[in-house]
Amino acid sequence: MSNELLINVTSMECRVALVEDTVANEIFVERTINRGLVGNVYKGKVVRVLPGMQAAFIDIGLSRTAFLHINDMVWPRGQTTPTVFELLQPGMNLIVQVMKDMLGTKGARLSTDLSIPSRYLVLMPYGHHIGVSQRIESAEERERLKQIIETIQSKYELPGSVIVRTAAEGVDAESIDQDMAYLAKLWKYIKRKQQSLTVPSLIFDEIPLPLRVVRDLASEATQKIYIDSEEEHKKLNEFVEEFVPHLKNRVMLYQGNKPLFDMYHVEEDIQRALQTRISLKSGGYLMIDQTEAMTTIDVNTGSYVGGRSLEDTVYKTNMEATEIVARQLRLRNLGGIIIVDFIDMQELGHRNEVLKQFENYLAKDHAKTKITQVSELGLVEMTRKRTRESLEHLMCESCPTCQGRGFVKTAETVCYEIFRELMRYARNNPTQKGFTLVANPVVVDRLLTSEAQAVKDLAHFIDIEIKFQVENLYTQEQYDIIFK
Repeated sequence: MSNELLINVTSMECRVALVEDTVANEIFVERTINRGLVGNVYKGKVVRVLPGMQAAFIDIGLSRTAFLHINDMVWPRGQTTPTVFELLQPGMNLIVQVMKDMLGTKGARLSTDLSIPSRYLVLMPYGHHIGVSQRIESAEERERLKQIIETIQSKYELPGSVIVRTAAEGVDAESIDQDMAYLAKLWKYIKRKQQSLTVPSLIFDEIPLPLRVVRDLASEATQKIYIDSEEEHKKLNEFVEEFVPHLKNRVMLYQGNKPLFDMYHVEEDIQRALQTRISLKSGGYLMIDQTEAMTTIDVNTGSYVGGRSLEDTVYKTNMEATEIVARQLRLRNLGGIIIVDFIDMQELGHRNEVLKQFENYLAKDHAKTKITQVSELGLVEMTRKRTRESLEHLMCESCPTCQGRGFVKTAETVCYEIFRELMRYARNNPTQKGFTLVANPVVVDRLLTSEAQAVKDLAHFIDIEIKFQVENLYTQEQYDIIFK
């Protein structure tokens, strides 16, 4: 399947869209203010050794010294566990990598056991083995990948351990060889920087989003890589020429009058990906509900009645939905447990065809997916590996009115809550002669119309005058009771 990468860069954020057959299927967003330090490699200096904590503070050029514990250090193989003073002395220079970002008053957490990722592999220069991701379950596939690594690691004279990532499952030897070549060049680059830089210095910055997506997503099927920033275009060209030269002629600077994401309708796709309801061309629709525990997707026929029978209508709607559901999972980057409620079909053949087609569309996903089972109620239960924040969590926050519930109490419900609250106030403050209720206009309007008799009865019962004040800034659930 042919694809294109669209890279939109501003000073505030970078956004990338993976477009396959003219349709945006994946969106990546990295905001400048939230860029972390994890993965960065520094040349640092030991400032202070803490024997009681078996740790040390390291100056790596940040606003706060970073923290290195002995459990995150490497020492000669076979040596018994040393003390921190045997490994570190104040003033000593060493190469470290950030494991955790600075948080509050705490400095970054460091490790001397470097881990350098590529698309299919992770190089750990100070390790001593070949590992394969536990998520690759097939024994034959694990052995195949190990043999490929054993063959090509010595070819590039790479030291240490190589870990095969989940994404390498089913990938041919040539692609893994290209990945190893990239790691070899990157390790040589880090070694050169290590020798030439002063202390403290940044040796290797975890590459920004435009370079990462080219590293991880670009392939022979990638026809064009468009980027709309002249400055970033130069950086991307340098990266491609150094590490993935076979893509050099595909990187292009977009200079059109229309914004890049508008040109390819990606902005519209992003807005739709934040909606709960997604319409199908047939007239059916999906309802997508993302919660902390899981994501549920409900398929409905809607206005579609074009089948020869009810079973035919349901079958065609479900078949259309398989593609859209698979695309929305990628576009929204939904992970964890996912339940898809396809419309119930009576014919076993139809159920099998829908499930098979759904699995075929899921096979195109870069994130690992697994259909665990079809439940007795006909629900498709599946998992999708969490690789990063979902689009909704990245771009949205909980509604301040409903606190993320997705609904608010009716005006009627709020009125009855107010009646109960006024009763409590009257019992606890028997000497008060009156209250002023401040509430949303809709609530006050209901109290003065539909609930007017109830208000009159309540005022008579508690023998207190009740006045009302409209506050347009209040939400429908918000109100205050003020003593006179």
